[in-house]
Amino acid sequence: MGWEMVKIRDVCEVISGQSPKGQYYNDKGEGLPFYQGKKEFGTRFIGPPQKWTTNITKEAFEGDILMSVRAPVGPVNFATQKVCIGRGLAAIRPGDKIDRNFLFYYLLSIRDEIQGSEGAVFASINRKQIEALETPLVSIEEQRRIVAILDEAFADIDKARALAERNLENARELFASYLRTLFKTRQHRWNLFKFREVCDFVRGPFGGSLKKSSFQTTGYAVYEQQHAINNQFSDIRYFVDKKKFQDMARFQLRPGDLIVSCSGTMGRIAIAPDNLYEGIINQALLRLTPSNKIKSEFLKLWMESPNFQEEIEVRAQGAAIRNMASVKILKELDIPIPNMSEQEEIIKLSESMLVRAESLITNYESKLAALTDLKKSLLQKAFTGELTKAA
Repeated sequence: MGWEMVKIRDVCEVISGQSPKGQYYNDKGEGLPFYQGKKEFGTRFIGPPQKWTTNITKEAFEGDILMSVRAPVGPVNFATQKVCIGRGLAAIRPGDKIDRNFLFYYLLSIRDEIQGSEGAVFASINRKQIEALETPLVSIEEQRRIVAILDEAFADIDKARALAERNLENARELFASYLRTLFKTRQHRWNLFKFREVCDFVRGPFGGSLKKSSFQTTGYAVYEQQHAINNQFSDIRYFVDKKKFQDMARFQLRPGDLIVSCSGTMGRIAIAPDNLYEGIINQALLRLTPSNKIKSEFLKLWMESPNFQEEIEVRAQGAAIRNMASVKILKELDIPIPNMSEQEEIIKLSESMLVRAESLITNYESKLAALTDLKKSLLQKAFTGELTKAA
């Protein structure tokens, strides 16, 4: 390439953040906006502050490049005004030899290469390590020409990304919208039952009856919330012996049962398959065992529908199903159930729609990944000299 490489300390000032004492924080706009880390980072410019401080420690000015220096290391944004920065950030203030936008793009291009020092809690990078990073140095005119090319290309990519993200969101909502319409147009002619009349409820064991000290590497499976979230049952981390399994027979999971995640990522539902390993649920799951009035697949569709989730919100006074506010509330909900023939019809129709929705989701996720790769490719070309020729 032939470009001169210089240390950041040769062309910039680097300011390490320092957090004021918590007693000086406020949310009333008093003092300077305070940023602790990358929480408010946007695509290019840092977002509105959530906190202010009247005890000013380290300042960054408008146009300074803010770098996240702790968990994660490397993301960058521009400051849009004078701010106070905490220990999760450093400010990089370019001098007159380097264009701030040129440096910003370069730091984006080497983000994956920036290595921090692994501490007890955080991976981090300090001021001296930032100052020691190398950056290419060409004429200001050439820097600005490269910035102009990247600005134009990134603006087009960002427009394409925004469209793909809207389409992805629509694809994700497609199946929910389908379920809403399906149940709304049909349920008025179905029989109503209380949830407890068509399903057996068992919440996973509490009170220390299932401790990690009793786990082993073989035996009977212990099912966790990851199995509900990922809708898969083959990856088992924990097992119990036969005696523990028999002692906890009430919590056994059987093929056709539904499991609902009740902590972490809550409200996710999966159906136990026919080839299930014998095992029990842990405290993070609710097990539902349908009666002969309702098929497992139909019950899952109903519980995933906006119709059901809106009903649980009303009954639980704002606590949505994902919060699993009370099993008692669930038991008393009305559930409309068609005959078995119509249940099977709905299951078949829904499977077809789900395949279509998942195909669209995969397509738009692939487009977003391709746009991300395109940005990386452009940055790589920019800083290996491939964008230096006049267009």
